[in-house]
Amino acid sequence: MELETTTKVPVERLRLDRANPRLDGEAAEASDERIIARLYRAAELDELLQSISANGYLDIEPLVVMRESDGDDDGLIVLEGNRRLATLLLLREPVLVGRIAAAESTRITVPEIDGEVRRTLDEVSVYLVANRERARAFIGFKHINGPQKWDAYAKARFAADWYRKGRADGIGLEQIAQAIGDRHDTIKRMVSAIYVLEQAQEEGLFDIEDRLPPKFSFSHLYTALSRSQYMDYLGLEAAWSRHDPTPDQVPRDRLARLKQVLVWIYGSKADDVAPVVHKQNPDIKRLGEVLAHAEGRHVLEQTRDLDQAHASTESVDTRFTASLLRAREAIGDAAGSLRRVSDPDAARRTRHRVSIRARWSRRCSDLRAERGVFRTDRVRAEPRAVQLAGPDAGAGRLQSPSGRCRGAAIAGVLPVLRHRGPRRGGAGPCVVVRVSAA
Repeated sequence: MELETTTKVPVERLRLDRANPRLDGEAAEASDERIIARLYRAAELDELLQSISANGYLDIEPLVVMRESDGDDDGLIVLEGNRRLATLLLLREPVLVGRIAAAESTRITVPEIDGEVRRTLDEVSVYLVANRERARAFIGFKHINGPQKWDAYAKARFAADWYRKGRADGIGLEQIAQAIGDRHDTIKRMVSAIYVLEQAQEEGLFDIEDRLPPKFSFSHLYTALSRSQYMDYLGLEAAWSRHDPTPDQVPRDRLARLKQVLVWIYGSKADDVAPVVHKQNPDIKRLGEVLAHAEGRHVLEQTRDLDQAHASTESVDTRFTASLLRAREAIGDAAGSLRRVSDPDAARRTRHRVSIRARWSRRCSDLRAERGVFRTDRVRAEPRAVQLAGPDAGAGRLQSPSGRCRGAAIAGVLPVLRHRGPRRGGAGPCVVVRVSAA
């Protein structure tokens, strides 16, 4: 075979690439069964299996290969086209499915094929290159910004490997970004995050296979590491991702924190710990805000509840505003349900409650604008109107016929919301709100 030419070869000569960016670093010594299982889980081989079993192998685009050794008749490592090769192996060797199920606990359903389809699986076109470097630009463009995109982790591993091997020849991230058609800063953030992840793996702090979610969302990590809260928490140099990436960026005295962050993001099967991050937006941002807040970190460590931890970082003003918005939404829902109430008395009672709550919500908003920030301590229903003693509400004490609030010190009182009740009872119930200065 001549270099940089296309020719047909038997499938038996083709070898899966153990340095495939879709696989993690342990693939170097992995069996074909393990590699195919990982490709099946990560690269969605189902559609390819269905397509080839129905139409045969369409030999349009050649696989990119290099020689496994110097001999002309030896094996060929597939640098581009490992999904296609894995699918061909599954269709050609039915016993392989059983070996994968036994070794990797991965069940793969392979459609039956007829003789005509089977004959298309014997030989495929390949394009021979001298080494990986000759194929990098083509493979990178195709899978990073081209028609068959890798996920973020595969992209980052590909760029990091190219960067490591190219530095000796003066190849930097800017040239790599230009060659594969992506932004320089994006590639730099990805490679920097790969170095942090590799540091965690080498220190025994984290294993990708130990994550709890089935998919490894690498974008969570490189997005997090570009935020100032994570940099401060992990002891990373300010604007560290703007410089050329280097290994072991996290100081040794912050490695325990790195482990904690990775578990918060990805969970741990070994420890049966679920991640607190479920979606990149807004959870990565909220986790960063928690890391920057001592009370928030304490709550997260104790409860593993990101909502509760993040709420502890918010000001009283923010929490009260959010409560008002939720109350307004609930009132709107209740008002909409009136149309579905068939009992006239029930409808009248519901309208009455909605009216009181709506007026209370509006008055709270008005008072907040007039008097500044305050905190609502409680809402109480009294059987009769509340009376105030003292020169003004700010210095007074609550007095009520029921005696439930008698003598309670207050800093300010919302105007009592009244409504006309039955004549025989005089004034109907009212809402009493105790408030104190924030």
